[in-house]
Amino acid sequence: MTYTEILELMEKIGIPYSYDHFAENESPDPPFCVFLFPSSSNFSADGKVYQKIDVFHIELYTDKKDPDMELSVENVLDSYDFFYNKSEVWIEEEKLYEVVYSMEVIWADQSTT
Repeated sequence: MTYTEILELMEKIGIPYSYDHFAENESPDPPFCVFLFPSSSNFSADGKVYQKIDVFHIELYTDKKDPDMELSVENVLDSYDFFYNKSEVWIEEEKLYEVVYSMEVIWADQSTT
C-alpha cells in the first residue's frame, strides 16, 4: 500500500478527514474522521527490520451512535481487504462517540511512510 492509496481510501469514506487532528476550532461538524500511524509492528529477521509494518488507525467521530456510518467505513476497509479491529468509547468532554478501526499497513514503497 502507498500513502496515496491511504488518502484515496479516506476520500472513499466520504466525510471530512485529517491526519491526526484538525487545527483548533477548525474541526467540522460530526461525522468526521482522523487517521494516523501511532506505532509500528515491524517484522524482524537476522537482528534487523525485515519488513516495516505500521499500525494504522481510522478514528470516526459522531455525535450520536451511527451504525450506518460505521458500516460505510467498514465497507471501504473491506474493499481494500483490510483485517481490522474496532473499539468504541464515549468522550464525555467532547460529547462525541469515537469508533477506532485499527489495522496494519505494509508499505509498497517504504520511503512513503
